[in-house]
Amino acid sequence: MVQPEGAKRIGWADFEAVGLRAGTIVKVEEFPEARKPAYKIWVDLGPLGVKRSSAQLTALYKKEELLGAQVLCVTGFGPKQVADFISEVLVTGFVLPQGVVLAKPERAVPNGTRLA
Repeated sequence: MVQPEGAKRIGWADFEAVGLRAGTIVKVEEFPEARKPAYKIWVDLGPLGVKRSSAQLTALYKKEELLGAQVLCVTGFGPKQVADFISEVLVTGFVLPQGVVLAKPERAVPNGTRLA
């Protein structure tokens, strides 16, 4: 199998350590203090609670479109300070020239469900 450029082969334990989980966006705010255009987002991850994320989604999404959307988040990172905001999870997406397209479950799953 050919590895994508810059990719490293990982084991199952590495994949499990990443912590990819479904969550629902419950709050969205403008984030003018961020260096790159972004929103402050709060994601309900069920048993993990509501976590915050700074997400660069402003090019393709309005705040109203994001509210209530179920998304895929990386929960295995430590907190990261972005301007005056602590980002606790990474909301995932596909980076295109015109902006980031969210990665979402194809149908609703319980918040906190782990990607396998």
